[in-house]
Amino acid sequence: MALPRLLVRALHRAAAAAAPAAPDFNSFVTRTNTCGELRAAHVGQKVTLYGWVQYQRQGLFLVLRDFQGLTQVIIPQDEKMPTGDIEVKAETAEILNSCKKLPFEIKDFIKKSEALRMQYRYLDLRSSRLQWALRLRSRVVMRMREYLCNLHGFVDVETPTLFKRTPGGAKEFLVPSREAGKFYSLPQSPQQFKQLLMVGGLDRYFQVARCYRDEGSRPDRQPEFTQIDIEMSFIDQAGIQRLIEGLLQHSWPEERGSIVTPFPSMTYEEALAEYGTDKPDTRFGMKIVDVSEVLRGSNIHFVQNALSYPHGSIRAICIPQGVRYLTNKDLGSLKESAKSQFNQEIMEIICRPDGSLKSLLTKFLSEKEQSELIQALNMQEGDVVLLAAGEHKQVCSALGALRLLSANLLEAAGLALRDPTAFHFLWVVDFPLFFPKAENPTELESAHHPFTAPHPSDVSLLYSDPTKVRSQHYDLVLNGNEVGGGSIRIHSAEQQRFVLEKVLKEDSEVLSHLIEALEFGAPPHGGIALGLDRLISLIVDAPSIRDVIAFPKSFRGRDLMGNAPDYVTPEELEPYHIQVSWPLEEKEAKKN
Repeated sequence: MALPRLLVRALHRAAAAAAPAAPDFNSFVTRTNTCGELRAAHVGQKVTLYGWVQYQRQGLFLVLRDFQGLTQVIIPQDEKMPTGDIEVKAETAEILNSCKKLPFEIKDFIKKSEALRMQYRYLDLRSSRLQWALRLRSRVVMRMREYLCNLHGFVDVETPTLFKRTPGGAKEFLVPSREAGKFYSLPQSPQQFKQLLMVGGLDRYFQVARCYRDEGSRPDRQPEFTQIDIEMSFIDQAGIQRLIEGLLQHSWPEERGSIVTPFPSMTYEEALAEYGTDKPDTRFGMKIVDVSEVLRGSNIHFVQNALSYPHGSIRAICIPQGVRYLTNKDLGSLKESAKSQFNQEIMEIICRPDGSLKSLLTKFLSEKEQSELIQALNMQEGDVVLLAAGEHKQVCSALGALRLLSANLLEAAGLALRDPTAFHFLWVVDFPLFFPKAENPTELESAHHPFTAPHPSDVSLLYSDPTKVRSQHYDLVLNGNEVGGGSIRIHSAEQQRFVLEKVLKEDSEVLSHLIEALEFGAPPHGGIALGLDRLISLIVDAPSIRDVIAFPKSFRGRDLMGNAPDYVTPEELEPYHIQVSWPLEEKEAKKN
C-alpha cells in the first residue's frame, strides 16, 4: 500500500552504541537529522525528520526512509515493544504529500522488469541499491576532480556539444540547423577540442564529458554516456599510465578494498594469442595454448590444411573438470557458437580417468604426440580440451570467446572460477595503427582514431608498409572490460595530412581546422578517456551500466519514461528545411 511522505517531529530513545558524529547537513525547514544518523548519543534530544514511509505495521510503528537510511518511529501506545535499537516517539506528524498506488514496491528484493523500472525511473531511483550506486559515483568523480585539479594542476574545460561531422570512428548524431542542408553533429568525444586546447597552451585539461554515439541496439551501450576525458602536453605513454593509476587509487571507494599499482601490461599480440581478445579477463586461467608444433607431424587433414595458411596455427583451451560440470548440450552449444560467430570448427578432446585421451583425433596421433599434447595443455583427469585450427587471428578469437562462455557455464554449474570481489586491471599496449577494412581488406582504417601517433620505432614503416606499424595507443582493461583508452597524438601537421590522405584515403579538408592548428607549433601531447559508466558499474558489481545512470535509455536507445524520440510536426520541421516521408505503419501510429 502506498503511504504518504511524512514530517515527524519527535523525541526518540535508543539502545545502540555511540557512533562517530554525523555530517552537518543544511536543514530543510526544520529538519534536524537524517534518517540514517541517529545513534545512542542522541538519546533525549528532540529531532525533526523528513522522509517516505517504508513500512507501517500494526498501527504501532513506522519505518521512515530518506537518502541516508532508515529510522524506526514509534506511535505512542500504553505498552512499548522492543521493535528496534533506535526508536523515535512521535509527537506530531504532518502529511506533506499523498501518494497513489505505486506500480511496484520500493523494495530491493521485489522483482521488477527493466522496462517497468525505466518507465517509472523516478520511483526506481528511490531504491537503496540505485541510490548507493549514484552516490558512490558522485563520490568517485569528486575525488577524481580533487586529484586532477588540486594535486596535478589540471584545468576543467567544457567543450561544445554542437560541432561538425568528422571522418572515422562511430556514427554520430546529426542535429539540423536553420541553414538549408547544413547539420551540426554531436561529438562522439571531445577529441579534437582537447588537442586544440593543447595547441592553445593549457597544458593539462580534463572534463567530465558527455559523449554521443548513434550505434543503434548494442548490448549494454548507451547513445549518450560520460567520460573522464584527459589530455596533457609534453607527456609520454608511461607518464599517462602512471597518472591514471594514481587517479584510480586516489578515487577508489574504501568499501571496495584497495588496488595495487602499477598495473601489469600486455601487448596486443600477447593478449590475442593467450586470451583471444584485446580486453582479457585475467581473473582466471584457461589460456589459449599453441599446439602447432605438437601436431605438425600428424597426418590429420585439417591440421595440415591449417598450417598451409600464411598465418596458420593450431591452438586449444583446457576446460578444468569439464566432464563433471559441462553437459553434452553445453559442449554442443560451445561448438555451435564458434561455428556461427567465427565460422570455426572445434574438435573436442577428453582426458579419461586412466589418463588416456578420448577424441576423433586420437586414432591419427601416436602415443608420443598424445603425451606431448597432454603435457602442453597440462591436462588432468576429467578435463575437456577444445581445439581449433586455421588462420591465427580467427582461431584465437574463436577460442577467446569459448573461454568466456565456458567460464560462465562452469560457474553456473557451481565451480568457483572468478572472485567477484577481485579487481584485475591491465594495460594493453602496442596495438596496430591500422586494420584492414572488413568490407574491403585492401583498404585500411584506423585501429583507434586517425590522430593516433605511430610507435617511435615504426615511423619509417608508415611510409613504406603501414600495415606493420604499431601505434602509441593503450587501453585500460578491468576484469575483461575496456574501461579506458587513449594514445599519444600526431603533433606534426605533415604527418597528420599524410595519414588522412595517403593511408586512410580521407578528405583532409574536413579536418583543415585541426591540421592548420598543428602548423602553429603544437606541442607533443597525448591523453586518455575513462568510461565512467562502465567503471562505476564494475565497482558496484551492477549487471548493466543502466544501473549506474540516473536516467538511462533502453536497450534500443529509447527513453521509456518520456517516450523519446518522438514525432515532430511538419510545421516544426519547416524552419530546418526538412521533410519526412512517413512509412505507413508510422503514419497510423502517429494518428493514434
